[in-house]
Amino acid sequence: MYDDIKNNENMPVRLKGVGDSLWVSINPLLPVDRLQNELIKPFERLKHLAINARVIIDPGDHKNCDKLIEELGNFLKTKFQVGHVSKPNAIKRSVNKNRIRQQDMGNSWHHYRSDVLMIAGRVRSGQKIETKKHLLVLGDLNPGAELIAGGDIIIMGSLKGKASAGQPDKEDTIIMALEFRPTQIQIGGFVAAGIPDTSGKKPEFAFIENNAIVVDDYIKNNPFSRLAWPEVR
Repeated sequence: MYDDIKNNENMPVRLKGVGDSLWVSINPLLPVDRLQNELIKPFERLKHLAINARVIIDPGDHKNCDKLIEELGNFLKTKFQVGHVSKPNAIKRSVNKNRIRQQDMGNSWHHYRSDVLMIAGRVRSGQKIETKKHLLVLGDLNPGAELIAGGDIIIMGSLKGKASAGQPDKEDTIIMALEFRPTQIQIGGFVAAGIPDTSGKKPEFAFIENNAIVVDDYIKNNPFSRLAWPEVR
């Protein structure tokens, strides 16, 4: 992500994560088409993480920017399918953001109740594991076996069976395995079969991009490496 900025006059657009939102700092003195063009590159880097994201557009100390924020919000919703777009809360902006960030992280972890089902061992043919949570498998998924999860599916071994993440309709989830050779995968309502065999030489993950399931190298394109700090998934 990107760091905080003190002078929007020198930087048209800056993007960072704050809490559960994407914070976009802009220079509102620039033409709207220039700002839209500047927003494209950082949001394209986010890929599927931008979908349904909560976005806050911050014009700094400039006032009377509601129309501009609305126009940029409509642009982001149309082009990148972001969720809610709003302007900053005046009170929150006056408080040190780094301190709030640290408090939010500490409080969320301290009171967090696990939403992960972790199992160890090989899931064999004919076996089916289903959970409303994220699913972590410390082992392999054999052909003929099936995993169904409401969140992400992470397999610390071979994926050779069927895996369905984000069920029934959560499309911002991923399926990751150290050896990615599934017979079929599903994320939300999107299904893919006949995934090309990469010989299991690298960890890979599947995600939704442009209304299709995409499989990518997890080490090179880790979707979470762009987060500025750890977040509860």
